[in-house]
Formats: sequence, structure tokens, C-alpha cells
Amino acid sequence: MDTLIIIPTYNEKENVNFLIQNIFKYIPETSILVVDDNSPDGTAEVVEELQNQFPRLACHQRKTDRGFGKSYLDGFKKSAAEEQYEKIVMMDADFSHDVKEIPKMIEKLFDFDVVIGSRYVKGGRIENWNWRRRLLSRFANFYVRTILGTPISDMTTGFMCFRKEILEKIKPDSVKSEGYAFLVEFKYRIFKAGYKIFEHPIVFTERREGESKMSFKNIWEAIW
Repeated sequence: MDTLIIIPTYNEKENVNFLIQNIFKYIPETSILVVDDNSPDGTAEVVEELQNQFPRLACHQRKTDRGFGKSYLDGFKKSAAEEQYEKIVMMDADFSHDVKEIPKMIEKLFDFDVVIGSRYVKGGRIENWNWRRRLLSRFANFYVRTILGTPISDMTTGFMCFRKEILEKIKPDSVKSEGYAFLVEFKYRIFKAGYKIFEHPIVFTERREGESKMSFKNIWEAIW
């Protein structure tokens, strides 16, 4: 009851219905906040319809200033306003992150402040990616670790959970990066603040439906 799963969406109508049902099937006591970036495909409408079935499902529609990082910032602000939540989970809507791993990651928050779903620790791996995407991801993480001097193996993953109290010290509004670079800067600030971090091995799977939001613009923005 004290866990909130935040899922940013943009044109995820084909995935969001089954994902939400899957989460409540395996973790019925959790709550979900879908932060939708004004998807033209009707993603928000699908979520709102599911609210009749799942009372702990909420949908926040963002009409302006669209962006991946901004969606999470709005989600963090809403979680901070709800005192019952002590743990926050961040995950994608495209089934690349396995719902069944969430309880294992949350359990580790008894000993750690942050648990990262990592593809690049022992037991973790990527499925259904071609060699170009694998090479790009490996290079991106090597580059980030080298530039920022962090020991985190998977700095670019979007699958993680943490104690909500860290938001009081990190102050997410101070994160300047947008797009997928937000994930890197957020982890870096957590590391610099001295929190205990654990990397939990995950199997990352290619998205189930729809098209990837990653573009070369996102990649170069992250490198810069």
C-alpha cells in the first residue's frame, strides 16, 4: 500500500491496458500513476476507463511542455503530496521491464535506498536487440561512467525504485537534463548524495507494441 509506480506514456495505447492489468495481477496492493504527455492516440482515455476497475490507478495528463524528464518530475511532485507513499518505482510502459521483478526490487529497499534494474551486472541481459543497439548502449554506459566517475553499471536504465524520502534531498527540480539524459543525471545526483545503491539484474526485452521514442536527437542530447 506504500508503493507508487510511476509510468510516463506517450502513444502507448497498445500497451498500457495489459500492462496495468498485469501490474495489479502480480502486485495488487500497489498504486499506479500514469503520467501521459497528451498522447494523440488516446492513451489517457484507456487509463481513465481502467480507473473504474482499479481504484488505486491515477492518470495525470500533461497538456504542455512535453518531455520524458518533465513527466517524471510531475509524477514526483504528485507522489510527494501523498503521505502514504514511501517507495517509488520508475518503469517504462512498453513491457521492456518485467513486472515480476518489481516485488524483488522493492524487497531490497529494506537494505538499500535505491535499487536499479540493471542489464549490465551478473545475471542481467538484453533480448531481441541487434548488435548496433547493443554497441550503442554499451558505449553510452561506458562513456557516462567515465565522464561522471560513478560505479553504476547501468546508468541509462529507466527501471528503478527508491525510498521517497530521497526526493527531499535530491530535489528533482534541480535536474537540468531532459529526455533520456534525465535518467543519467538523476542517478548521478543520487550517487553524489551518498545513498546506498544496489543493482538488481534484469532481462531487458524489446518493446511489445508501438514504436520506440528513442531518436538520434535523444542520443546526442544525452552525450552532450
